[in-house]
Amino acid sequence: MKLAKSYLIIPVLILAVSACSKHSNNDNTKVVTATVPASNPIAPGNISGFVKGTFTTGNTYTITGDITIKPGDTLASQQGVTVVVQNNAQIIVQGVLNVVGTQDQPISFNSSSKLPGNWGGFACDSAQAVIVKWAHIDNTGGPDATGGTRKTISVKAPINVDIEDSWFTNGQDDLMGIQNGAKVTILRNTILSSGSTDGEAINLKTGVTGTVAYNVVYSQAGTGVKLETSDTKPLPQTAVDVYNNTIVSCGWRRGSAEPGRGVSVDLNAKANVYNNIMVNDYQGLEIFTGADTINTKYGNNLFYSSADTYVDTTQGLNIVVNVRSNFYPGDGAGKPQASDLISTKVGDKDPLFKSFDGTFGAKNGAATSNDFHLNTGSPALGKGNATYNNDIGAYTSDGKGNKH
Repeated sequence: MKLAKSYLIIPVLILAVSACSKHSNNDNTKVVTATVPASNPIAPGNISGFVKGTFTTGNTYTITGDITIKPGDTLASQQGVTVVVQNNAQIIVQGVLNVVGTQDQPISFNSSSKLPGNWGGFACDSAQAVIVKWAHIDNTGGPDATGGTRKTISVKAPINVDIEDSWFTNGQDDLMGIQNGAKVTILRNTILSSGSTDGEAINLKTGVTGTVAYNVVYSQAGTGVKLETSDTKPLPQTAVDVYNNTIVSCGWRRGSAEPGRGVSVDLNAKANVYNNIMVNDYQGLEIFTGADTINTKYGNNLFYSSADTYVDTTQGLNIVVNVRSNFYPGDGAGKPQASDLISTKVGDKDPLFKSFDGTFGAKNGAATSNDFHLNTGSPALGKGNATYNNDIGAYTSDGKGNKH
């Protein structure tokens, strides 16, 4: 196949030693895409077993059983590729995953049934690098051998993880479960209706550092962005900048036994949490007393609820939740900041999304037509911490934000 002019992609992470440093002009949020070179092109059709090489533009690949990328090998994909996964298969990455689509030609990974929880996702626990850009990854979380749900992307190695501009829908557990010193760049992704009765959208633990910015998370079972280190091994420390995300209607499917949050910082972790919009979440920003509260900084976040109360029925009880009292949960160390925009009644500090149906507790896999871009006159515009962005939320007026 004749290709357009090709360029070698070398992922670069712009990270300080402590990921809680300030970002000047947010240079690490620039969108750069190029065609992946077709090294060892893989013929379209059915694949399983050990795999290396490149999926090439315009072709369809059917994964009929688990595939494994061995250490030292790379599985890459050019733009415009369709991957259909059958038989609850999983992609096991021990080498490098380099999946790079474009805005005009994204890559698609989906089960053959296109139903939630029908394939195993990406098991990258011992991977050497993970790069995913401009990809649709849908209906993951199919059961493992014990019947438990699986994460969409799981990493347990101190590697570079770069996940940008991608869509994730209808997973059954954590969308991104990343641990053990990985360096993350998680930018401008859209995560919808995921987690069955548990699971965080972005779950970062045990020494992960990096940036989580301009992401949209809607109707996650648990927490939108969760950070923690360990209560027994406080170093290396989880330290992440969490800014300009829009996190809506999260935490309800897990219920009052363990409410989900918009953002949580726990167990010796530290973070900079600025410019996020949190709407209709069970709880808003929870900075636990066990977090590194001295070095966790936050402000310029917008909290809104489209109703004064919501009834949680997940535990078989009708628990009336005062949503506004949970913007900063009373059992945490976090406190409202003077720079925050905090709703006191319906209509007050409404972010003025292009469209929002007011959902609180949607089902896993539920479709949505909400549009979380901001209308002219939104209070989020021009009220951000300028170190990160002048605006609040994932869709910013300067063009640096979410592209979906």
